[in-house]
Amino acid sequence: MTMYNSLLLQDCYNNIGVEVLLFHDYSLMVLVFILVGFLLFSVMILNTSGFLVSGYRSSEFLEFSWTVVPGFLLLSLGVPSLFLMYFMEGATKYDLTLKAMGHQWYWSYEMHEFGVEMSFDSYMKGDTEVGDYRLLDVDHRVILPYLSKIRVLISSGDVLHSWALPSMGVKADACPGRLNMLSVMSYRPGSIFGQCSEICGVNHSFMPIHLEFVDWDNYLSAVVS
Repeated sequence: MTMYNSLLLQDCYNNIGVEVLLFHDYSLMVLVFILVGFLLFSVMILNTSGFLVSGYRSSEFLEFSWTVVPGFLLLSLGVPSLFLMYFMEGATKYDLTLKAMGHQWYWSYEMHEFGVEMSFDSYMKGDTEVGDYRLLDVDHRVILPYLSKIRVLISSGDVLHSWALPSMGVKADACPGRLNMLSVMSYRPGSIFGQCSEICGVNHSFMPIHLEFVDWDNYLSAVVS
């Protein structure tokens, strides 16, 4: 069961991740079962029945098929992908705003909420403890409330980085001198891990992201303290 789960995408914490997972499965079904199945059906059945003409002679049915069928397949993939892109833009109203700044090779976070200004650097843990995830745990994790709309502003202080959370289906490039935005929201408490997915230097793979979603009471106590 563990090997089977390792072949799948990560468990999702929000609607965006669920929609990305569904679109991934649907695209895979279209490519494998419909497209490849149609080609096999054409070669094995239609050709032996005389519908497809072998050799170098023309076939109007074949020309019609490879023109119309891929068009419908692209349409069936394009409509849900456009819906997903629109859905990933998120809402216009947010409960909190978090700023993530990429550096070589760590992340800096800022939050100015409830009259409290909070900023800290987040480095990967060098010495892991029992229960930590190797190359994913950090010394200062980002604590956020779940069931809340959170806007994340992403930028970089040196080179191109990328702030990616696979279990939430979000990814945005951190560009120097530019602010990119994405929205995150978790429907349940828990820890979410991510990494920089941009080749930003020799320690590119050592820029983990760790978000911990808690209830509002624990979040407020952490912010005030």
